[in-house]
Amino acid sequence: MRQIETSSLRGDLTLADLLSVAGIATDDVLLVRHTYSPDGLTGPQDATIENVLTYSRAQALRQSKIPRDPPALWLNFMADGKRRSRFLTAYENRGEVLAERTDALRYFDLHPSGVLVSLRNRLVIEWSNDTINWAKAGAKADQMPVVEIADPARVPFPGFDKVLVTYDELLAIAEDSRYVEWRTALAAVQGIYLVADASSGELYVGKADGTERLLGRWSAYARDGHGGNVALRELAEIDVTHRRHFVFSILRVFGPSATTAEVDAAEAHYKRALLSRQYGLNRN
Repeated sequence: MRQIETSSLRGDLTLADLLSVAGIATDDVLLVRHTYSPDGLTGPQDATIENVLTYSRAQALRQSKIPRDPPALWLNFMADGKRRSRFLTAYENRGEVLAERTDALRYFDLHPSGVLVSLRNRLVIEWSNDTINWAKAGAKADQMPVVEIADPARVPFPGFDKVLVTYDELLAIAEDSRYVEWRTALAAVQGIYLVADASSGELYVGKADGTERLLGRWSAYARDGHGGNVALRELAEIDVTHRRHFVFSILRVFGPSATTAEVDAAEAHYKRALLSRQYGLNRN
């Protein structure tokens, strides 16, 4: 895998430069550096978005490196040899959950964030000399050089019958170079797809026909979160972030020569079978 290497000399690219490009003020950021330990994250198998969130949200009440009122965005890194620190993921901090506080711990309401998502496991910075200080205010970001940005690993297409992606993953499929195989496959077929609202269980059956193909249809969802569908747009008008509850899958695919009548008939069948008009999000 090709890698972009930089040195740690003054004047080179820093984490603050990347944050600036992303439109993020360093004052709004907390940098957290994890290490593997027997009583915490024991190894790479534990370094999932969910596990790191659970581990990070519980912080010591006293003598903690975390500020009393920490910033809204937490960037999490993993020690990667000496001072090297590899970016894992970002979390949005919505404040302390006071009802969960104990005599020893306080708990924060953390939620996964898409900030710097394309750099997960690719970006490596050089932590400052005092690695014992594993949490730092974002203003320190200008002192942390970027030492590596690795090429992204390609994500293989699993097959049409195994596609099951969240809205955040759909964004990556539409734009990220890692998903070139997915875009090639989705651009080749017409199809019937399903959008499931994970917050309510409601279903929406849709079709991608003609020259639009599945890639074109799903790219519309990636752009606006509703693809022009009436019920999904109504949800977006109530809460623009509701799209993050959507899960996308494929019910049936057709080749380019399939007629509009064939695709329409299949769409109507799945709407009846899944009761998506009576109890779901289809309005016709």
